[in-house]
Amino acid sequence: MGSSLKFEILGRCSETRARVGRLHTPHGVVETPVFMPVGTQGTVKSMDPDELTEMGARIILVNTYHLYLRPGHEIVREAGGLHAFMSWNHAILTDSGGFQVMSLADLREVRDEGVSFKSHLDGSVHFLSPERAIEIQNALGADIIMAFDECTPYPCDWEYARRAMRRTTEWARRCREAHKRPDQALFGIVQGGTYHDLRRESAEALVELEFPGYAIGGLSVGEPRDEMLSTLELVTPLLPSDRPRYLMGVGTPEDLLESVALGIDMFDCVFPTRVARHGTVFTKGGRVIIRDAAYARDFGPLDPECKCRVCRKYSRAYIRHLIKAKEILGLRLATYHNLYFLISLMEETRKAILRGQFLAFKGDFLSRYRPTPLQK
Repeated sequence: MGSSLKFEILGRCSETRARVGRLHTPHGVVETPVFMPVGTQGTVKSMDPDELTEMGARIILVNTYHLYLRPGHEIVREAGGLHAFMSWNHAILTDSGGFQVMSLADLREVRDEGVSFKSHLDGSVHFLSPERAIEIQNALGADIIMAFDECTPYPCDWEYARRAMRRTTEWARRCREAHKRPDQALFGIVQGGTYHDLRRESAEALVELEFPGYAIGGLSVGEPRDEMLSTLELVTPLLPSDRPRYLMGVGTPEDLLESVALGIDMFDCVFPTRVARHGTVFTKGGRVIIRDAAYARDFGPLDPECKCRVCRKYSRAYIRHLIKAKEILGLRLATYHNLYFLISLMEETRKAILRGQFLAFKGDFLSRYRPTPLQK
């Protein structure tokens, strides 16, 4: 089936695999590399759609598993699809639900036909097959949808990873056959754990199926960082250079830049919003635990170099006070800032690539940014 998604390359880094691209979707253009905020249940936690637009978000991720269970994909369909249901006028990507189902280790049974699982909400029993996952995503109406896959944990043995990878490949074929909406682009997902022979087999088999885009799943699940990067270094050259490449579940500033250098175009992760709700914010100098007592009388912005409206208007002391007092505004402000930080980091990255200065930009950022929490 053809796809309405168009992807063009605008520029490349001569020293790395980094590139700048443009995704044309039915709901607007998305510049890549791009970080996609996660709206698990049809909302990016505590953020209004207008705030997401204001900070520069042009695509978000919404979770198929959660919306299938509540409120139900048929209700979303009746509302006119996710865009109308959420009042979000830009692009949406839905995951297949595979990762969430696979994380329910004690509540599910995997077989070649699909996965039987119990709802984490009420214990009701459900069955999700590749065909059902596509049916649900067709009803939700996202611009980009994902093939149903079996995501393996870390660590797992080679034989387990091989079975899951080959099942994922077969499921990808079935998803492709079941997909009925040409206005939605279906991406395949490369699996295989940290085993390079399995990753190669997975990538080559999926490329033969000719998807309009490819995701790399099963990373950032507990493996050492160098294993994640070596896996990316292997996989990205195996994927078509004229298709977008999406690394699932990665969202720290340092990992974004290292992965862009290896040829990744798209990212998503709950990390920036999750740590914000617990009082940790990103700055150019590293992560800051803003709830710490050291910031009680710090009347400067979260990050003096940040141009977001939170940093223009509010102090560390005030945001710390809100978080300590468990005021909703505190987590909203921290969330806004963290998302803006990653979205603007990707914008700066795109500009650096087009200027031919990506490697210098990356080196300068990482020399200043400390991923461990800072103590003032």
